[in-house]
Amino acid sequence: MTQEINVQASSGNVFADMGLENSDELLVKAELARKISDIITKQEMTQAEAAELLGIDQPKVSALINGKLSGFSTVRLFRFLNALGRDVEIVVKAQSKAHSHGQTRVITPSASGN
Repeated sequence: MTQEINVQASSGNVFADMGLENSDELLVKAELARKISDIITKQEMTQAEAAELLGIDQPKVSALINGKLSGFSTVRLFRFLNALGRDVEIVVKAQSKAHSHGQTRVITPSASGN
């Protein structure tokens, strides 16, 4: 017996695809948290070391790394990136003609810009 699997193309934002409110913000926070986690991993930091550097406790680092982001604002995530030695730039520009509305994205420079 073969069951048909329905596949739907993603919009590029899984949170929007799931119908969640504030989907753009959720995607940005998830991408920022992924970047923070990547930096912590590449620097071979323990969660305790990361917690001290970021000024939070270890359970919050664990939550951040595991994508539990309800207690973290985007501004707070920007501050964490700054504490990890990264610059955060915010660029406002006219929307792309390919999209019907403006978008919010996290863009990471080349691999050397970790």
